[in-house]
Amino acid sequence: MQSKQLQAYQTVEKATLPPREIEAQVLTRAARKLKECQKGWDAGDRVLKLDEALKFNQRIWSIFQAEVGNPKNPLPTKLKINFLRLSAFVDKRIFEIIAHPAAEKLSILITINENIAAGLRDAT
Repeated sequence: MQSKQLQAYQTVEKATLPPREIEAQVLTRAARKLKECQKGWDAGDRVLKLDEALKFNQRIWSIFQAEVGNPKNPLPTKLKINFLRLSAFVDKRIFEIIAHPAAEKLSILITINENIAAGLRDAT
């Protein structure tokens, strides 16, 4: 019963939050998943959790790339270019981690997600 109440609350919350706050929350969630992997690097389920965290992060950044690439996106061209460069770096780092996993490689992804989330929150 409590689970249904929580789901109802989350649905209402999503419907009433500004888009930038939703984006900030998603980036924060991705950073948290990556941090959990980093902290539990020696855990037996690390491979599964790392795969899930990286896929989640990649999915978020793919959505951002599509939005920035949309011709109707009102962001200034220079900001779009810089964001696309940053997203290319994120993609590259994700593939590096997949190929050669190392806990310290997650730090930059965590920092990027947290900083972008903070910037989105400041803009609302």
